[in-house]
Amino acid sequence: MFERLFKLSEHNTTIRTELVAGVTTFLTMSYIIFVNPDILSTTGMDRDAIFVATCLAPALGSIVMALVANWPIGMAPGMGLNAFFAFTVVAALGFTWQQALGAVFISGLIFVFLTVTGIRSWLIQGIPHSLRSAIATGIGLFLGIIALKNAGIVVDNPATLVGLGSLKAAGPLLAIFGFFVIAVLDALRVKGAILIGILAVTILSWMTGVSEFHGIVSMPPSMAPTFLQLDIVGALHGGLIHVILVFVLVEVFDATGTLIGVAKRANLIQEGKPSRLGRALLADSTAIVAGSLMGTSSTTAYVESASGVQAGGRTGLTALVIAVLFLAALFISPLAASVPTYATAPALLYVAGLMMRELTEVDWEDLTEAAPAALTALAMPFTYSIANGLAFGFISYVVLKLFTGKWRAIHPATLIVAILFVIRFAFFAE
Repeated sequence: MFERLFKLSEHNTTIRTELVAGVTTFLTMSYIIFVNPDILSTTGMDRDAIFVATCLAPALGSIVMALVANWPIGMAPGMGLNAFFAFTVVAALGFTWQQALGAVFISGLIFVFLTVTGIRSWLIQGIPHSLRSAIATGIGLFLGIIALKNAGIVVDNPATLVGLGSLKAAGPLLAIFGFFVIAVLDALRVKGAILIGILAVTILSWMTGVSEFHGIVSMPPSMAPTFLQLDIVGALHGGLIHVILVFVLVEVFDATGTLIGVAKRANLIQEGKPSRLGRALLADSTAIVAGSLMGTSSTTAYVESASGVQAGGRTGLTALVIAVLFLAALFISPLAASVPTYATAPALLYVAGLMMRELTEVDWEDLTEAAPAALTALAMPFTYSIANGLAFGFISYVVLKLFTGKWRAIHPATLIVAILFVIRFAFFAE
């Protein structure tokens, strides 16, 4: 059956290899089970319901990836997009989480349309490479400041906006310890380093009485508080149009970049030969729609899937194993509820650091490329908004290219996005 479904021999792999690859990928990405409820619950959403959605959405997305695309790639709510959902759309802009879910749903439908019609390829080709790299870096910086704030290491300071928190308090000390655990284990190539770091801080916190232990296993909690609670009509509010644009742009860049990168490493994309990238992107976009119905932010392909590819994963059987393990994780909700915020903060900070390596892809010798990239990356954490970072980057790119005589380098897709952001600031500024 597995041979017929996944063509194992054609991909020069075995059931055992695919099982090992699936477990490996799950261990490297399972931290999202604890981090996502932590982030999204700040909006007022029910934490237990988010936990269930965080397990079900990746399971469904990974099953679709396995059966439709036959690629060894796991899916889960995207880091950065969940932060944008919680801290920008709801906390900063003041929209309800129901409206934010509606925006995710609409962005998913747009992503499906862009993929099916081929517009996605045109859009991706038209966005400058420097801006794509800067977007990943900026999201990393945005996650970094959120992580430091959650850990109590960065605090509000009326005189300087931000300042250093007390490094004698339990939360910051445990967070620092967790970061070092994750970094050291990852440097030693220990599988599941991020998950181990989260659990190490959590257990130490229980042992020292800083936080409470609520148990490990129970029946899955109800998803009713978030299931089908999205407000699609409310998401069509004028102020949310640019939010939907940001969701679509980040989803397209993130998904395409991750899928191409991991697939190339698995030798699934070869010059001159047909690939299943279109099917994989369709799986990604349908997972976004399904996740919004369940009650979580955008679900996307995870770059941690590269760890499973490194372990030999080459087919959808790897993704199917990931899906089964996410379903099994539904039964550990008490453990998820026992994980304090400062235990997930080191994971956020470490992921943030990894995302910043994209800066090396920027052409720093060309100021018309470098300046917009720098603005994109800096504006995200300093305005506490991924949307503002994208706007600053696209608008400045068009302006600099135009007034330095390099207007031919402006792709129509970049120009259209820049104009949309100008309209947003002119008519829909919050």
